[in-house]
Amino acid sequence: MVETGHRTQERKEGERVILVGVLLPQSPDTYEEPLEELGRLAATAGGIEVGRVTQRRQRPTASTYLGKGKAMEIAELARETDAEVVLVDADLSPAQLRNLERLFSCRVVDRTELILDIFALHARTYQAKLQVELAQAQYLLPRLKRMWTHLNREGGTGQSAAIGTRGPGEKQIEIDRRLLRRRISELIAELKQIEARRKRMAESRSEFFTVSLVGYTNAGKSTLLRRLTGSTTYIADQLFATLDTQTRSWPLPGNKQVFLSDTVGFIRDLPHHLVASFNATLEEVRAANLILHVIDGSHPDAQLHMDAVEQVLEGLVDKDTPRIAVFNKFDRVEDPLDVRLLAAGFENSVFCSATTGEGIDALTDAVVKHIHDAQMEARFTVPVSAGKLLAFLADRGTVLDRDYDGSEVSVRVRLSARDLARADRIAHEHGWRDGTTD
Repeated sequence: MVETGHRTQERKEGERVILVGVLLPQSPDTYEEPLEELGRLAATAGGIEVGRVTQRRQRPTASTYLGKGKAMEIAELARETDAEVVLVDADLSPAQLRNLERLFSCRVVDRTELILDIFALHARTYQAKLQVELAQAQYLLPRLKRMWTHLNREGGTGQSAAIGTRGPGEKQIEIDRRLLRRRISELIAELKQIEARRKRMAESRSEFFTVSLVGYTNAGKSTLLRRLTGSTTYIADQLFATLDTQTRSWPLPGNKQVFLSDTVGFIRDLPHHLVASFNATLEEVRAANLILHVIDGSHPDAQLHMDAVEQVLEGLVDKDTPRIAVFNKFDRVEDPLDVRLLAAGFENSVFCSATTGEGIDALTDAVVKHIHDAQMEARFTVPVSAGKLLAFLADRGTVLDRDYDGSEVSVRVRLSARDLARADRIAHEHGWRDGTTD
């Protein structure tokens, strides 16, 4: 059962669904069958596919999105297959949804509503449930006429009015809209508090190097997190298996440690209000020192997936945030040359398999090299008794050499700009000789 505001909807398992797509001139070129991704979304939501219909058009029809003839064809198919739901691979207006439901005599669900349904199915934590409820409420607000079953009732002042409805005559739909807007405001306020807490948590880790995994849904991010950190995070071969940020410690060679975060996967045409409602979850991505863009290298539409992720990242992270393209599932790739051609568009790329472990060492080396390149070289000459500073340099930096001269030690080290500033503060606090940057 999914609850949104004061609307409660029963979830039926194993509903018979028809997939429908309209191919427009601006539709993305895909190597897959046009409705393959919609089919995977339907299966993730528990639907049983009973038919697929596609149509090519120059532009959608204003009233039904589909052409009249194709709509009648789908209506006949729905009757023949006893379909309960028609899934349309597009965002439909409230009027288009109502008109199609009249034609098909069954429920019509557009792409956004289907994605929201999957999110509701997979939301496990309190924060994820709030985020999904907010996205659903924002989606439902302009669609109340279709979504509610009691909207033809109206309060009144006459003798025929039902008990409890006599009054100024305000329409029930306006009451529902006001209640839903109030609930949206409450959810936004609560999520802002959660976002502020997550931001403080991210800042508390700012002393450490942070890495964030991003990618198209089902690219293998959670499996990669498990492989790199040894965590027991939930994984499943389905779309949007992960909705909550998972942050784990990742030990690197040289006794170094970074924090690695995995978060919700992206998808093409991801609804903007859904990205906005998951603002708190995506805080780890914004705060990351390095982004690992995980790509399913075996997928025929890998380029389309890459473009979709980069489009979302444009409005999410600073364009100067460094990133490494991680072509995952390399063990399933039929022609490695195709993947290497895709990698040519990235400055840094790695090929690996989170499942078999192939290429994981190369990925680790690439991250270590990036950390090293981001560091600055400095020399500190301090008393041998400066244990606090010497321990900090050994823990947070890469010590290149040490020279002892009586009661003093000169340490040449590589540190991040942040750690170098902190080391300088420690030296100044104790009156030790300043460090010098080479």
